[in-house]
Amino acid sequence: MISGSSGGPNDGGTEFTAEGVAVVLREACEAAGLDATGAELLRLGSNAVYRLASLPIIVRIARDTAVLAEMERVVGVAQWLETVDFPATRVLAGVAQPVVVRGMVVTFWESVQETEEYATVGELADLLRRFHWLEEPETLRLPYFDPLAKLSASLDGLDAISDEDRAFLEERAAKLAKDYDRLDFVLPFGMIHGDANIGNVLRHRDGHAVFIDLDGLALAPREWDLILTAIYYDRYGWHTKAQYAEFVHRYGFDLMNWPGYETLADLRELMMVAWIGHQVGTSERFAAEFALRMRSLRTGEGRDSWGAF
Repeated sequence: MISGSSGGPNDGGTEFTAEGVAVVLREACEAAGLDATGAELLRLGSNAVYRLASLPIIVRIARDTAVLAEMERVVGVAQWLETVDFPATRVLAGVAQPVVVRGMVVTFWESVQETEEYATVGELADLLRRFHWLEEPETLRLPYFDPLAKLSASLDGLDAISDEDRAFLEERAAKLAKDYDRLDFVLPFGMIHGDANIGNVLRHRDGHAVFIDLDGLALAPREWDLILTAIYYDRYGWHTKAQYAEFVHRYGFDLMNWPGYETLADLRELMMVAWIGHQVGTSERFAAEFALRMRSLRTGEGRDSWGAF
């Protein structure tokens, strides 16, 4: 998910705006021996994402050097996945990366395709099943996923919502933290994608499905990689019954039959609501969506009206 951009200056003094990142793009491409002429700005959020016109290459620019270590890990993960022939987005070979330009962190990726075409829920299941069989090398230094710490940090930074809403979310989080600590996970602990949903599985130009967005790779119970598809079907109606049945059949496990499903679903949902809460000040659309989701949390109704972001 892409968060809103404040447009403020980063540590290098360059504004994180369309004009500012354009300068960074040109300098980074020049250093890498690439032509930035005619590059298309696809997104400007927590990252700026460009598609080059000269070659099938995506350039990703992160707003400050605080993410340098994380981007080094992501590049390492992508390179390792290529060595084991796992279908995922590839970093551009022959270019030292990540690079820091004007206080921003730049990485170069092979373009999956010219237009965004998503794969199927069944193909997501196939990729996850294969992914969960992989044994990652210790050299990747993958972090342990702590959902409670992540949620707490997200709630702490919610400045644009009312005190009443924040108090409600914090109280709900405290209850879920106790419930989460009592969960008995049944799938093996190991490497997870971290944001495994249909929006992160694209159709490659040669036809096969590939994982994108490798930032969230971590070590955790594998149930975390199944929860989004389950609640997208069960709570929000974003997947059909047939699609979810196909997902279960091809992965080989139905998370909704696990006793801890509702707790995990509630916790993942709260993380989704908190993310929307961070966007409240950026547009009326986000403000309206946050209000809708808060009503659902309070009443237990209306989840089938949630918008997908």
